[in-house]
Amino acid sequence: MSRAVTVHLGFEEAERVEAARLLWEAFERKLRPALGPEARALTFLAEALDPQNALCARDAAGRLLGLAGFRTAESAFMRGSLPELRAHYGAIGGFGRGLLLAAFERNLPHGQFLVDGIFVRSDARGGGVGTALIEAVCAEAVRRGCRQVLLDVTDTNPRARALYERRGFVAVKEARVGPVLRRLFGFSRAVTMVRLLA
Repeated sequence: MSRAVTVHLGFEEAERVEAARLLWEAFERKLRPALGPEARALTFLAEALDPQNALCARDAAGRLLGLAGFRTAESAFMRGSLPELRAHYGAIGGFGRGLLLAAFERNLPHGQFLVDGIFVRSDARGGGVGTALIEAVCAEAVRRGCRQVLLDVTDTNPRARALYERRGFVAVKEARVGPVLRRLFGFSRAVTMVRLLA
């Protein structure tokens, strides 16, 4: 069922915990090896998420329905420096988690805009929220002078890939992960998709 959805840049400071919870619920399988256990991960994420790199979908009452995090050459949706990780997980735990997170890092040249994740609360799925977020991401990329939007989708999420294809994204590269990372993160392939912007 379609619903009235508005999308704006940023979330309120009071919504940090809710934003972290929505991210964790959507990507727990992928995030748990690097950021678990859950309670500690939620505390870390609530501090690490940058609202200026998040587009937030809301219903008519202002309820947060979903977010799209993004990264540019200058900034990212989730901060996660080694000192920040150490502060939450200790010296050894922070170092190990930093190594795991580094497997997903990507340096972006100017003009590229990377979607760090699109996630919608479970009771709002199927109502056009994901589509609204994708289009808002592309509009924000254009506003910042970027020529293309990139995202990665794993082989365990065919519904998301189908949505991205319907919204004009094209697969350009496929990367296979090794057996250790496959066991840790629960997927074997990640496809990079691109949508060119006018």
